[in-house]
Amino acid sequence: MNKTLVFASANKNKIEEVSHKLGGMPIKGLADIGCIEEIPETADTIEGNAIMKARYVWEKYQVNCFADDTGLEVEALGGRPGVLSARFAGEQKDSTANRHMVLDLMKDELNRCARFKTVICLIIDGKEMLIEGIADGHITREERGELGFGYDSIFCPMTQSRSFAQMSIEEKNILSHRGKALTTLKKILGQV
Repeated sequence: MNKTLVFASANKNKIEEVSHKLGGMPIKGLADIGCIEEIPETADTIEGNAIMKARYVWEKYQVNCFADDTGLEVEALGGRPGVLSARFAGEQKDSTANRHMVLDLMKDELNRCARFKTVICLIIDGKEMLIEGIADGHITREERGELGFGYDSIFCPMTQSRSFAQMSIEEKNILSHRGKALTTLKKILGQV
């Protein structure tokens, strides 16, 4: 695919991670198309938010695009924070407060099972497709590592003793929910 693709995100960390994973594909962020408004994320599911963001960009800017939404689903917390992951500790979207809230709620919990779920909504020439990536793992008892963002420092993927925040971007992309979804996205884009 030779057309430029817009990633419906203003999050520089996510844009960098996605660009790295898609290796050389021309990806633009929202700022590159002059979209400075905050796109609504008011759906009650991760899939719904991804669809909402992608449709917003497609309808307003008429550019091929994709949007993602990600949630941390903790078994002992009944799947929370889930779709509210970015706002778990409040509307200010404070990642540190979100991590501390999860760790506080989990302090006496033996069941540490959790998973990250990413859903990507891709819109090419008006055609819509959903792609999902899952990373199973567990919640640590304390923060570990300085890399990554969001909940990375409290999540260890299955078969690993290191958190995502202790891994290089290359290592994380192999194991992560977003990395898995982006691998599928890259295959699809290669066929468009």
